[in-house]
Amino acid sequence: MAMDFGTLILDETPDAVIITRLDGEVMYWNNGARMVFGYGGDEALGRKLADLIEVPGADDGGAVVRQTLGAGAASYESVRRARDGALVYIDSTSKLLRDGAGAPEYILWSKKDVTPLKVLRDAKLVEARFHGILESMPDAIIVANASGRIVLATRQAETLFGYEPGALRGMELERLMPARLRPGHRAHRNDYGARPALRPMGSGRDLYGLRSDGVEFPVEISLSPIETEEGTLTMSAIRDVGERKRIELALHEKNVELAKAVAAKDRFLGGMSHELRTPLNAIIGFTGTMLMKLPGPINSEQTKQLRMVQSSARHLLSLINDLLDLTRIESGKVTLELVPLACRPLVDEVLALLQPQARNKGLALALVGSEREVTVMADRRALQQILMNLVDNAIKFTDSGTVQVRLATTQVDGRGCAAISIGDNDSGADAGQGGRHQALSQLQASSMRQFEGTGLGLHLSQKLAALLHGEILFDSEYGVGSIFTLTLPLESSQGE
Repeated sequence: MAMDFGTLILDETPDAVIITRLDGEVMYWNNGARMVFGYGGDEALGRKLADLIEVPGADDGGAVVRQTLGAGAASYESVRRARDGALVYIDSTSKLLRDGAGAPEYILWSKKDVTPLKVLRDAKLVEARFHGILESMPDAIIVANASGRIVLATRQAETLFGYEPGALRGMELERLMPARLRPGHRAHRNDYGARPALRPMGSGRDLYGLRSDGVEFPVEISLSPIETEEGTLTMSAIRDVGERKRIELALHEKNVELAKAVAAKDRFLGGMSHELRTPLNAIIGFTGTMLMKLPGPINSEQTKQLRMVQSSARHLLSLINDLLDLTRIESGKVTLELVPLACRPLVDEVLALLQPQARNKGLALALVGSEREVTVMADRRALQQILMNLVDNAIKFTDSGTVQVRLATTQVDGRGCAAISIGDNDSGADAGQGGRHQALSQLQASSMRQFEGTGLGLHLSQKLAALLHGEILFDSEYGVGSIFTLTLPLESSQGE
C-alpha cells in the first residue's frame, strides 16, 4: 500500500498547519496545531480561527486576512492564546489558495511557536540594560514579556520562590501562584497588557505566591511597564508580607478581645450603677425620714451623724450617676440635641441651686463682670451638668471668700466662643504644675491630686464638653486660686 507522504508530513510536523475559509472557519487542523494551541481537531473544525486563538480585544487577525487576500501571502509575529488561556508568541505565514477558476477559496496558515526564542531575545535585552541595577534592589524583581513569560528574575526572586539560579526564565508567571488564582490572574494580566500603567506597591488585589515546595505566602506587588524595541515588558517588584499579615491578624484579634472586654466592662458598670442606686436611694430616704423626726425624737449628735450619712450617700449617688453617664458616653449611647441656648439664664439657675451649699460654708457665690447676651450651640442638660460639676467643685475646695463665675466671649483658634469661668481662691496648684490656659485633658495626674475626690466629675465634664465641641481650660496660680473655664462655640449668627 502506497504511503501518503503529504498527509504524514502534515500530521508529524511540530508546526500548526491550518486551513480556513475566507471568513475564518477552520476546515483543517493538524496535530501540530493541537500541540501549539491545545485544541483537538474535533474542537477546532467548524469554528472561527479568531475565536480560538486571538487575544480578546486584538484586531490584528483581520488585518492579516486583508493583507493575505490582497497580496496573496503574509508573514508576521504575534501573540496568540492557547486553549488553557496561556499566551504564546507565534511566527506565522499565510497563503491564499484559489479554486480551479482562480477565485480565492481558502487560506493556508503555518504557525510556529517561537515563545522560547522570544524569551531568549527579551532576556538578553533586559540583562544588558537593567540586570546590575535590578540585582541591587531589596525587593524580588521579575520581568515578563507580553506572553506572561519570565525573561529575568533576580536572585532575591529565585530565593523568595525557592528556585535554582536560572530556573525561572521562560516560566509562565501563573506558576508562581496557587492554582486557584491562575485563571483570574491570566485575565487580569491580559487586561493590564492592553492598558499598561504604573501600579504602586500594595494597590490592587490580595495576591499569594507559591514556592517551589508548594508553600503559599501573601505578597504585595508593584507593576511598571518597560518600553523596548522588542515590545512592552512588565517589571514586577514582589514583597513577602507574611510576617506583617501575621502581626496585623494578631492586632486584629487583640482589638476584638479588647472590644469585647470594653463591652463587658460597660455592661458591668451600667448594671452595677443601677444596682447600687437602689439601696443608696433607700439610705437617703431613710435618713431624711429620721432627720424629719417622723419615727421619733433624736438628739443633736444623732442629727449630726445622720446628716453625715445622708451627705455621704448623696455624694456616692452623684459619683455613681457620673459613672453611669461616662459609661453611656464611652459606649456611644449619649445623644445630644445642639440648639441655640442663652447662657445667662442657665448660669443664674445653676448658681441659685448651689447657693445654699455655698452659704452653709460661709462662702459668697457671685456672677461678676458678665455679658448678658451670650448664645451658644449646646445641649441644655449637658451644659447644666458641666456647670454644676465645676461650680460644686469650686465651692468644695474654697475655704473662705468668694466663688466667682464670669460669662464672656473670646476667640479660640480663630472662632468665636463663649467662656464661662469658675474661679475660687484656694491654694492653687503647686508652682510649676499649672499653666495659664492649659487644657484640662493635658494635666498630669500629679497636678490633679489637689482636686482629689473630683476626678470623676471633671472627667465627665471634659467628655461632655467635647461632645458639645468645646473644652475645659485650667488656670492656676500657687497661693492665689484656680480657674476652670468652659469654652463653647457661639451660635453662628452671634459669632459673625
